[in-house]
Amino acid sequence: MASEILSAEGLRCDGRRPQEMRKLKCELGISEGADGSALVEQGYTKVLVSVFGPHECANRNTRNHERAIISCSYNLASFGSAIRKKKMNTDKKSTEVGVMIQNTFEAAVMLEKFPKSQIDIYVQVLQGDGGERCVAINATTLALINAGIPMKDYVCACAATVYQDSVLLDINNLEESSRGPLFMLAVMPRTDSIVQLQLDHRLHNDHLDKVVKETIQGCRDIQVLLDRQVKEWTVEAAAAYEIKPRV
Repeated sequence: MASEILSAEGLRCDGRRPQEMRKLKCELGISEGADGSALVEQGYTKVLVSVFGPHECANRNTRNHERAIISCSYNLASFGSAIRKKKMNTDKKSTEVGVMIQNTFEAAVMLEKFPKSQIDIYVQVLQGDGGERCVAINATTLALINAGIPMKDYVCACAATVYQDSVLLDINNLEESSRGPLFMLAVMPRTDSIVQLQLDHRLHNDHLDKVVKETIQGCRDIQVLLDRQVKEWTVEAAAAYEIKPRV
């Protein structure tokens, strides 16, 4: 296992350097019927997010008169994960991740602009090879932008682990399964505001500052790629309606 994670030459199992990100590909507006959608691939992890709303609350008892509410459903395709788990455990984890994504975007979406309304986020992990939570957050950001829902900033997420004193950024499934510390951050890059932080397993205090620094930089790098994709989509959408975009 050790030689598989990091070679003697300092390369990871997929040929990347320790702080090198996986290749990221994005598509916006691909789900018919949704108000906004995005498909994001980071390495071999692929996540589809569809957004519906803002619309009238389905349950009036949950309606907030001052702001919109967010609901999130997270599902992992049974054929998409490299690791098979019992259905009960998978369902519990999916519920927890859905709540985490909901909480993350409650801090970023301008909910006060849509009182008495509801925004529904549906996350489908089509293929999993590590970092599914991060890719889901990045895809949700694009789907909300595609739906025209205003946010304070992009929300970008990245995960890291530590192996032999090296910080491995944007980890894959093998690295995630190594039982090392799994550190995940979601930030709003303009101000480096942390909107979500999760740590699985212990992380030595000596590594904390470096892990936080590298992970925030990874989020910044992702923001650049997402912003580029949004601008390209804006130009294409404007051209379709013969509108000169502001980019």
